[in-house]
Amino acid sequence: MKAIRFAKTGGPEVLSYEDAELRPPGPGEIQIRHTAIGVNFLDTYHRSGLYPVPLPSGLGTEAAGAVAAVGEGVSAFKPGERVGYCTGPLGAYAEASNVPADKVVKLPDGLSDEVAAAAMLKGMTAQYLLKRTFKVEPGQTIVFHSAAGGVGLIACQWAKHLGARVIGTVGSDDKIALAKANGCAVVLNIRKDDWVARVRALTGELGVPVVYDSVGRDTFMGSLDCLAVRSMLVSFGNSSGPVAEFAPGILSAKGSLYLTRPTLFHYTRTAEELRETAGDLFAVLASGAVKVEVRQRFALKDARAAHEALHSRQTTGATVLIP
Repeated sequence: MKAIRFAKTGGPEVLSYEDAELRPPGPGEIQIRHTAIGVNFLDTYHRSGLYPVPLPSGLGTEAAGAVAAVGEGVSAFKPGERVGYCTGPLGAYAEASNVPADKVVKLPDGLSDEVAAAAMLKGMTAQYLLKRTFKVEPGQTIVFHSAAGGVGLIACQWAKHLGARVIGTVGSDDKIALAKANGCAVVLNIRKDDWVARVRALTGELGVPVVYDSVGRDTFMGSLDCLAVRSMLVSFGNSSGPVAEFAPGILSAKGSLYLTRPTLFHYTRTAEELRETAGDLFAVLASGAVKVEVRQRFALKDARAAHEALHSRQTTGATVLIP
């Protein structure tokens, strides 16, 4: 088969389109022939070395397709079934992969493979952020950074569906309309607006109960300044780079604040948690309250170009690779 591999960390140029061998599925594994592969910022962290992995390595954790074969002891899946995964081992940037059965979910009728590959990691991230890390309640005003990004477009729609007023931020004016069309009541451009002052003004100077921040270094301190007393900053990404070291006392000085750095993997530790999280996502997609649009498609061999587009902020919403 063909697969994307990298032997050293660095920029998109380290990605290589290669021939690769795929062994039969082992005990407890499923072999999945991919039809669509999700592209996520998490992948850039593995490629760059921000999240170290043993090298050489495959890349990607999210894909959808059909079961090609099952390993010993697997009875919940059978060849031909449509399935998806987003917390599997690295290697989704390939024509096929072997994935532990407890990391795989069946895809419902009516959900296309492309949308599943585009929505599972981002949508399940939105689910745990909004419903478990900080439970968003009707009537609350929240701040969500990168509102026109892959997680942002899903999460802002979902937060609005939950009854929240969403203040979204974007990095350029051309993304404002998209964010407003996907759940945001107010959209601020962090590159030109005094967004912290605007958030304080929009909340009567009280601040918000939660800020969801996947930008990292460029927004971290401003995000803290948007929070009300005893409120929470949910830092779940580093698209602008990792947050600089800081003294924990700053949290007390700014209002006895809470800070958490969650990951999807810790919210889907068991097969049951994975199924429940995916089921909640599939239900909200089926209801029409949240819509996912694949906005960029690249051939698998062009994964380097997909990463270049991601880094240059040319993308909005979901991107997939097609084997």
